[in-house]
Amino acid sequence: MGIVNVTPDSFSDGGLFDTTESAIRRGVALWEQGAAVIDVGGESTRPGAERVDVKVELARVLPVVSELSAAGVVVSIDTTRAVVARRRGR
Repeated sequence: MGIVNVTPDSFSDGGLFDTTESAIRRGVALWEQGAAVIDVGGESTRPGAERVDVKVELARVLPVVSELSAAGVVVSIDTTRAVVARRRGR
């Protein structure tokens, strides 16, 4: 599994892929390197991180998921919100 955090304050990558374009490039690269699934997250879970509005999370995640899926990449969404998870297939 490859992980792409589309957040400016990611615990794991320090916010390196916080734009749609950089997140898509990272997801494709991980896929090409052999990741079976790319897990896309739009809200940091680092210690002390504040929750983001659901609209912000959706705006971060959905364009990346859409583009990766269109490229044939198998994608999952890392979220604690059912509404975000349900939007994955739309």
